[in-house]
Amino acid sequence: MNGIGDLAVQGAQMLLVLALAPLLTGFVRKLKARLLRRQGPPLAQPYRDLIRLMRKDVVLAENASWLFRVIPYIIFAGTWVAASLVPTFGSGLLFSWSADLIAIVALLGSARFFQALAGMDVGTSFGGLGSSREVMIASLAEPATLITVFSVAMIAGSTQLSTIAEYMGSGAAGLRVSLGLALFALSIVSIAENGRIPVDNPATHLELTMVHEAMVLEYSGRHLALIDLSAQLKLLLYLSLIACMFMPWGSAPPQADQLALALGALTYVAKLAILGFLLALFETAIAKMRVFRIPEFLGAALMLALLATLLRFVSGSL
Repeated sequence: MNGIGDLAVQGAQMLLVLALAPLLTGFVRKLKARLLRRQGPPLAQPYRDLIRLMRKDVVLAENASWLFRVIPYIIFAGTWVAASLVPTFGSGLLFSWSADLIAIVALLGSARFFQALAGMDVGTSFGGLGSSREVMIASLAEPATLITVFSVAMIAGSTQLSTIAEYMGSGAAGLRVSLGLALFALSIVSIAENGRIPVDNPATHLELTMVHEAMVLEYSGRHLALIDLSAQLKLLLYLSLIACMFMPWGSAPPQADQLALALGALTYVAKLAILGFLLALFETAIAKMRVFRIPEFLGAALMLALLATLLRFVSGSL
């Protein structure tokens, strides 16, 4: 019975991240609109868009290969698994042994590779442009992510997210300069990886600025719905990573009862609301930067992550 209960809790987490991902996107859009003194779309609009796309027929280009049809399912599966491995309302779940930061980075990198491949499959100019920009961003974002992972792992003594969350929640880490630098680096990487302002504008289709949208212009119907849902899951994943590593308070401990798990779920939703509000405030207060300045923006994240690692090597107390 204990095994069935653990499986049910793990399944609940997988369904929770899947259900909250569109709501988080709608929440950020609504906050941005209110900050700009506009009414904005309702919170449930992302759900309606996904349902509308699911009902539409798929239109494929004549020269689209079989890989073009399969890639949306690969991207969705990889992103959903990665988002489900991040501890949300509790640690020590059934699949926590596989919730390794390096494995999550590998899953996201695989999804990015297939998405860039899909952008070039049909052979349109927009697809090639978006894929080249995506690979350029990834070449700087992934090293910064890995170095940030190493700096946090050296403090917690493990790359497993449940161990990191329990260590950070116990207060043993204390206030460290390296953790602050790692937080800033991960925040910059999260903005770039999700195509948010100032790196990309998710609300525009202008060919001079778009990155993500250029790769998915040839998709429609359920394929486009899966890609949009994957993008929403990716945003929730990065916010969950920040909450897990740097805001682990309120998470249910291993072998917790149902009340502790429910309180952990409420705390997790509150963390997402706070981080979503900060993201909306940041995007409202800053302008879109030029594409050629994106390497400088991501270079700052790489330098911050390197500095955090060096501080950890030089002084254990920092």
